[in-house]
Amino acid sequence: MPSSSPRRSPKPQERQRDPERTRQRILDAAAAEFSAHGYAGARVRAIAARAGVNQQLVSYYFEGKEGLYQAMSQQWRQRQHELTPPGTPIPEQLRRYALEALRSPEGVRMFAWSGLQYTGPDDDPDRASRAESLADSVDELRALQQAGGLPAEVDPAALLVMLMAAAMATTTLPHVIEGVCGTDPTSPELVEHFADQVAVLARLVGLDRA
Repeated sequence: MPSSSPRRSPKPQERQRDPERTRQRILDAAAAEFSAHGYAGARVRAIAARAGVNQQLVSYYFEGKEGLYQAMSQQWRQRQHELTPPGTPIPEQLRRYALEALRSPEGVRMFAWSGLQYTGPDDDPDRASRAESLADSVDELRALQQAGGLPAEVDPAALLVMLMAAAMATTTLPHVIEGVCGTDPTSPELVEHFADQVAVLARLVGLDRA
């Protein structure tokens, strides 16, 4: 019988493939755990079990729960840049954020949990990066107001909070939506319709002039 071909050494990228896959499995498991229980309720042991890895690997790749949460927050910030590149009109930004309930329900639930479990700035692992992003959005609304696009009596910061709450309502108020609309709040048809309506609301208050 002909001899079998000698085994070749794996290339560097092939040697890295399994660690990269393991790291992503941990991130996916963490998204499910954080979305189900929030940061305070999530357990590294449960994340490791979901990912099918040893608990020590979570510490090896992410240095514990806070490092893992920061890695996921960084992924979300990257998603934000992809979702609303510079020049995207505010109504369209809100529509796209509302549609994240379909594309990334875990991410939206994690954000909602961060509010439910908020106890103050000293207990908020993602405070600095989020504050910077929100400040930019408020500045954008203030500039629009100064240009005459918003009534003087409107508080840009309060308006931003209201619009963010509206965009997240299919995740944070599903029982209200089901009661009012009489339909499944997680259905793609409802989420898409609701996202369109959030954009309509933004246009009605003048945000299409930004």
